[in-house]
This record gives sequence, structure tokens and C-alpha cells, in this order.
Amino acid sequence: MSTKSASPRVLIADDHAPSRDDIQRALERNQRFSVCASVADAARAIQAAVWERPDVCLLDIRMPGGGLAAAWEIAARLPRAKIVMLTVSDDDADLFAALRAGAHGYLLKTMNLRRLPDALEGVLSGEAAIPRTLVAHVLEQFRGHEPRWRQPVADRSRGQRLTSREWEVLALLAEQRSTSEIALQLMLSTVAVRVHIAAIVRKLGVPDRAAAIDLFRGRAEA
Repeated sequence: MSTKSASPRVLIADDHAPSRDDIQRALERNQRFSVCASVADAARAIQAAVWERPDVCLLDIRMPGGGLAAAWEIAARLPRAKIVMLTVSDDDADLFAALRAGAHGYLLKTMNLRRLPDALEGVLSGEAAIPRTLVAHVLEQFRGHEPRWRQPVADRSRGQRLTSREWEVLALLAEQRSTSEIALQLMLSTVAVRVHIAAIVRKLGVPDRAAAIDLFRGRAEA
């Protein structure tokens, strides 16, 4: 008796709930994919990716915490997972930053979502998912210029990685939460929060928490 192979599993990370719902419906139509997690920010995307180990991570570049930050960390922890950015931005800087972060695809939210399953199946087969309008930008970047390869933040810290709890703390710092507010939300002592912040600063190789927040938000140069 033959058995049907399991559908590829997808993690969706987007801070707009209706968009997440639309994407999930498009992917699960005809049972081509199954959505294993649907989250609204970078910290939860990283946690869900580590826990669920999806085949594809579909990340919004502008979600809280930054889709690029999530892409860096997921690519480091789950090298077999395919990462695809889904964004409204057709800016060259965002495109190249996503590719340097380890993304296998960069799709625009203006696309017809009925085409999304085909694009992700292509990624799983080893193809790059980039709109034709942006392919020329990629070629131009490599024509006559030395390509800028990935330089992960982790290189500064000799391979140290933030823990899931440290990502939670950093995400809340980026939301301008105070130490006491973070402690209350995460049910930690203020001393424990300060210890996590010190570890974050040390591991990211930055001078202070403000610089860590800038890096997390994607404003610092890789």
C-alpha cells in the first residue's frame, strides 16, 4: 500500500494577521503545503523555527524585531531550512541585505498569492525565488563589482549565539520596554534581565544595549 509523502512544512512570520491568514490559505490550498507556525515577530519566528524545524521560513522583512535579524539566526541554527522573504519593499538595499542574511528567495507582497506555492516548490528544488524585475538588479550588483558576501554578526563573537530567551529580551528592548517591564512580561527578576542584556551585548560584540537594538532592527551594517 502506497503512502502519500508529508507536505512541506512552512513557518509564516508577519505582523499583519490578515496577511498571515491569506498566505496560509494560499499555501494549504490543495494540501500542497502545511503551515506549522504562524507568528508576528522575529523573536517568535526564531523560537518557532528551532522548535518546529520547518522546511521553509517565510519572513516579512519589516516585522517587529526585523525579518533580516530572524533570517540571520535561523540560517545559522537551521542551515537546511529554506528562507524566503515576503515584503512590500523592492529596494535594492533590502534585497541584497536579505541575500547576505541567507535568504533563498525574495518575493513581493504584490504578487498573486496563487503563485506562491509554485515559488516555494521551486525554492525547495534548489531554485531562487526572485521576481524578474529584481533579477536584473542582482546581476548588476555582480557585474563589475566585487560581491559582498555574508558576514554574520556571530563572526564577531567566535560563534556564540543568542539563546531564545535572549532574543525575547532583545525584542522587548527594541520595543522600548524598561528592565522592570521586561522582567514582568517574561516572569523574571530584574537581575536576570540585566544578566541577559549583558550577555546579548557581549555575544553581539557591541558596546551597549542601544547598539544591540540598532543591530537587531537591521540598521547597523553587516
